[in-house]
Amino acid sequence: MRLTEEEQAIIETVADWVDAQVRPVARDLEHANAYPEKLIGQMKQLGIFGLAIPGPWGEAAVSMPCYALVTAELARGWMSLAGAMGGHTVVSKLLLAFGTREQQDMYLPRMATGEIRATMALTEPGGGSDLQAMTTVARRASGDGDGDSYVVNGAKTWITNARRSRLIALLCKTDPDAVPRHQGISILLVEHGPGLTVSKDLPKLGYKGVESCELVFDGYRAPAAALLGGVEGQGFAQMMKGLETGRIQVASRALGVAQAALDDALRYAQQRESFGQPIWKHQAVGNYLADMATKVTAARQLILHAAERFETGQRCDMEAGMAKLFASETAMQVALDAMRIHGGYGYSTEYDVERYFRDAPLMIVGEGTNEIQRNVIASQLVKRGGLDRY
Repeated sequence: MRLTEEEQAIIETVADWVDAQVRPVARDLEHANAYPEKLIGQMKQLGIFGLAIPGPWGEAAVSMPCYALVTAELARGWMSLAGAMGGHTVVSKLLLAFGTREQQDMYLPRMATGEIRATMALTEPGGGSDLQAMTTVARRASGDGDGDSYVVNGAKTWITNARRSRLIALLCKTDPDAVPRHQGISILLVEHGPGLTVSKDLPKLGYKGVESCELVFDGYRAPAAALLGGVEGQGFAQMMKGLETGRIQVASRALGVAQAALDDALRYAQQRESFGQPIWKHQAVGNYLADMATKVTAARQLILHAAERFETGQRCDMEAGMAKLFASETAMQVALDAMRIHGGYGYSTEYDVERYFRDAPLMIVGEGTNEIQRNVIASQLVKRGGLDRY
């Protein structure tokens, strides 16, 4: 699938902005763990938060391959910026695919401009990857005048943008006794208010600047109209479809980190000399660079393959899982190899390489651990009767 000229121009615009505005300040912002308010404002002006939202609600919807490459460019500058729009895009796709027209009209126009930014709340403190085991429950209110609302109790954790997002796609149980369990799961579109507490910001190795928090729901009341699509019991299937977008997005973040690490390593290997020649000419360093470039290229192609299947309406849970698995493992390895090439400087906070090494592990465990991705891939291989060859 070829990008349109307009899409190519969008990617180039974001890349130029990253080089001019993000990379010069990312190191200081990251070390200070400072929220990038100015950069987020510029992302709004560039229309980045609306890239997944078509008319009549948005103006610049792009294909999934274009979106993936824009995400990679943001992460090449600073992975946290890509994280600031990741869950937002998943919620946009959920609303487009499953929302009622009233829900779409209420949220999508303001999400497209970035006035409202959204996130999703899936993981629970004791649940991890087993989403069906969640304990957050939304019960229909009983009593006079209360029949048109849900009362929510429970907790979620590792919620990105929890404080600054005005809309949260909350995965919860509306029928805790349902068998099988997934038939009792729904998504509520909730906003901050009484009964919802952002309890604390979680300290992190990397992924600085953008907050990741715990959410506590204690008697939180949501109107019945907040039920995504208006039908209970559809939330698990809806979110699994949403996670195809999420995993392509996380894979693209990993690609951006890997690309940045490769770029820095290649530049350093041409500038640094030892034994009278640039270090890239030493076979050991040259081999590292060759392997790094090959893996980055392969990761990009896997991501585009999954993105193209998504764009054409084909099932892509296996392909998105493959892209996420390979790209995230590649980011980790390429970041480590970039540190090796930089030697002692790679361990110094004066260089960006150590940041890549701290950011890369998030993509291995985020949006479904890589162990879960392998389960998805194996299951789909059996179900589909192997890989398509053509």
